Amino acid sequence: MNIFPAIDLFDGKGVRLLKGNYEKMTVYSENPIEIARDFESCGAKYIHMVDLEGAKDGSTPNLKIVEQIAKQTNLFVEIGGGIRNMETADKYINCGVKRIILGTAAINDREFLIKAIEKHGDKVAVGVDINEGCVAIKGWTETSNVDAFEFCKEMETLGVKNIICTDISKDGAMQGTNRELYKKLSDEFTLDITASGGVTDLSDIIALNKMNLYGVIIGKAYYTGAIKLKDALEAVK
Repeated sequence: MNIFPAIDLFDGKGVRLLKGNYEKMTVYSENPIEIARDFESCGAKYIHMVDLEGAKDGSTPNLKIVEQIAKQTNLFVEIGGGIRNMETADKYINCGVKRIILGTAAINDREFLIKAIEKHGDKVAVGVDINEGCVAIKGWTETSNVDAFEFCKEMETLGVKNIICTDISKDGAMQGTNRELYKKLSDEFTLDITASGGVTDLSDIIALNKMNLYGVIIGKAYYTGAIKLKDALEAVK
């Protein structure tokens, strides 16, 4: 299982939200590239990034920071948040990003999703953000009526290889991750699944590692010191 330490970007800063609530934002760094360099120095090979402003309105206000991290570190950069057309997708790929994550667009613009997969193949992942069983969109500010498991089945049929699945009710709450959900996803699909949301301590990492998942995202637990990145990397070796 791969470890993806995370940076959420807002106004050029590294931040975390509680359960996706923009009113409950904590700023952890004024200089996100320093965080990325710390990830790398701990031995991380991957980084998960989200442009929170882009997720709400489809823009790319933090593109320069993403490009800086892609070009000034050796980390495998994946980015989500606001990628809703080919121009934005190309922009990220061309600046060194290794994988883009489509969320709102995967629900609302199936034609773009299919074209993105045709053009960029495995560099396209889909974010499945779950709120009470259904897929949330637009930076989690809206919830669709699309069942999360039906959606995953459809993504698999379309040729999507990689999904990043977040249980919004757990995200940033530091109360443990939804192990039951990820076990069920792992059992039902051949997709590469990355677990996100609520990873609180090493016991979460160890439990998820036993499920044959592709990856796990560590967010708030890194910033609060609840999980030492080196320990997490060691636990999945």
